[in-house]
Amino acid sequence: MNPTRTHVLFLQTVRNPTIADLSKPMLRIAGLRIDPANSGPHLTSYGYGPYLQKIDGGQITKLDLPVKLALTGLNWSPDGRYFSVINHTATSLELWVGETATGRVKKIEKAVLNSAVGDAVEWMPDSRNLLVRLVPATRGKMPETPTTPNSPSIQESSGKAGATRTYQDMLKNPYDEQLFEYFAQSQLAFVSAASGQITFIGKPALITGQQPSPDGQHLLVSQVHRPFSYVLPFNNFPREVEVWNRSGLIEYKVASLPLMERIPIGGVPTGARQVNWNPSEVASLFWIEALDGGNPKEKVPNRDRILVAKAPFKAEPAEMVKVKERLVAQPLWSAKGNSVILSDMELDRRWLRTMIMDPKNPSAPVKILTERNMQDRYRNPGTFLTETLPTGQRVLAESGGYLFLEGEGATAEGDRPFLDRLDPVTGKKERLFQCDADHFETVVALLSEDGTRFLTRRESPSEAPNFFIRDTKGGLSAFTNFQDPSPQIRGITKQLVKYKRPDGVELSFTLYLPPGYKQGTRLPTVVWAYPIEFNDADTAGQISGSTKRFTTLTSYSHLFFLLEGYAILDGATIPIVGSPEVANNTYVEQLTASAKAAIDKATEMGVTDPERVGVGGHSYGAFMTANLLAHTDLFRAGIARSGAYNRTLTPFGFQSERRTFWEAQETYLKMSPFMIANKIKEPILLIHGEADNNQGTFPIQSERMFMAIRGNGGTVRYVTLPHESHGYSAKESVEHVLFEMVSWFDKYVKNAPARMPGSN
Repeated sequence: MNPTRTHVLFLQTVRNPTIADLSKPMLRIAGLRIDPANSGPHLTSYGYGPYLQKIDGGQITKLDLPVKLALTGLNWSPDGRYFSVINHTATSLELWVGETATGRVKKIEKAVLNSAVGDAVEWMPDSRNLLVRLVPATRGKMPETPTTPNSPSIQESSGKAGATRTYQDMLKNPYDEQLFEYFAQSQLAFVSAASGQITFIGKPALITGQQPSPDGQHLLVSQVHRPFSYVLPFNNFPREVEVWNRSGLIEYKVASLPLMERIPIGGVPTGARQVNWNPSEVASLFWIEALDGGNPKEKVPNRDRILVAKAPFKAEPAEMVKVKERLVAQPLWSAKGNSVILSDMELDRRWLRTMIMDPKNPSAPVKILTERNMQDRYRNPGTFLTETLPTGQRVLAESGGYLFLEGEGATAEGDRPFLDRLDPVTGKKERLFQCDADHFETVVALLSEDGTRFLTRRESPSEAPNFFIRDTKGGLSAFTNFQDPSPQIRGITKQLVKYKRPDGVELSFTLYLPPGYKQGTRLPTVVWAYPIEFNDADTAGQISGSTKRFTTLTSYSHLFFLLEGYAILDGATIPIVGSPEVANNTYVEQLTASAKAAIDKATEMGVTDPERVGVGGHSYGAFMTANLLAHTDLFRAGIARSGAYNRTLTPFGFQSERRTFWEAQETYLKMSPFMIANKIKEPILLIHGEADNNQGTFPIQSERMFMAIRGNGGTVRYVTLPHESHGYSAKESVEHVLFEMVSWFDKYVKNAPARMPGSN
């Protein structure tokens, strides 16, 4: 929706590209995946067939596009009268600008964008010009791959500790460094939306961020420089954060940040972070600095502070506020600048506080609005809504001194989203809307400043998701009329099922039953899950999600098993409860107890045949799957997608584990199914993308696990997907994954032979 709440722009997305799209050349450098042909991301979600729909009256205007474009990066001008999109071609990224009233769209000639290292387009506050990153005209040809290395690749450490998570796609040699500099270098420029005139700003540089001040007279610019790192991604490289004038001259040096290479586990870098413009002033910066050296283990009265610096940037930065714990969210300002929302969190307890203060009166006490365990869904007050000022800056949505919150509305029966109006002075809230018990309806955006009219997205098990216009008096009118794309699957049913683990922890799963299911029939069953760590049993037992959602089968979803006659225990809760420092010491015991409780409950209901149960999961769920097959006899087979199985290969922590391997060797080894691969006797299907770039799930994890199980006489199949990442995109890959999963469970679960006495 545009900032002035008059129009919505709709795009159809290409859900699954082809394997040919994925097979195009890709540079994997500095934590980036770059398409070298057009200086953009190698793969992104494209939109096509765009149209505008007016809020009042619903009038639809198709965009006047001469060709079918592959569109990304929609940006509205602050006044809502114009919008920009990026068209991805085989050789370049084009800038197109459209007019909201007419739907006319035109290409800005000679504006060849560079989004290799992030967003390349922003509107200026005047709504007539854009601030863009261009491919430098003098860039020349891409460096050629050397046929003979000029030097060895060298890494060195000075003897100081530097725990680093396992990143992928890092720089590996001097040639990679040249490639990074070539593609990261861009030319900052102004572009006139009306005439297409381009005005260069400064010289080409390795720019990673650009943001105009609210008055449009200053530019906040971030750029990285050597020395680069071979173990950290580009956003950890040394960086200069500066304020430029409109000609590209430096007005103020905010920070010179060194290579962020020795950040403590769970910590933050020292120096300025999250530097931004104060949206309520014409040209005032604020940023966060750590007061504990970025180390959460340090005992200090205050962990973070916020500093401010105002144009003309002659005075020293002033301290606005100190907070007790680590700031975990971007501060949210009011339009008048008389209040700002802050959120900090105590790491050990996962204790989240949301506060409000008057930055114009820093001596006044900071008021706590809410505090809770951040995983406590039932007490989540929601998220503050924001709106766009005429300058393009985002601020708190406010009316008559009231603020607005929208949230999931988690309850013991499932989510019921809501909209609240908050009086920040008294702390009292008024509920303007809550979803009824038969639908799932979320607030998308306010349509009136006072919150009495708003846009929602509404669905139910039998009603396809659509957008509606609501008011607080109960008025409801349809804004869209999208039809059910797959009416054949409406026979699928689902229900929330609650039960307990032997230690008293409350658990749940969503039970899906196939179309035409006859009550009392025991079915082959799939348990699909993902373990999550919690501090206490209360939050671990809370219900997540809603059974009132519209069921869709997309991509390589395990829900496709429903069409083959399986029951599914979806999202079976596998909580690992305990203090964050030691919870994983009992990971295996809690994992197996949770899985057994789920199967026992489904068996008790008369739905599951306990002799025909399979287990599956993705990523940490794949890790879970291998562990369950190694430690229990509950399952006939497993499917493990994109997993990690040997925790010694992620020695500086994983998931919520904060200890290193050298601090908790016994736990790392006990949790690693690779160490007991000889005990995995049930068949397991391993699937992995060959270009997985997720931290910790290097493809070698599945490769070594396959060899370990195979070498010990287990039944295992290992499928690698060309060019695929941690998730799978290509149509051909998705179809093949579905074929592999269904074939595997049909053979080893649905049609499993009776167990031999005394066998696993």
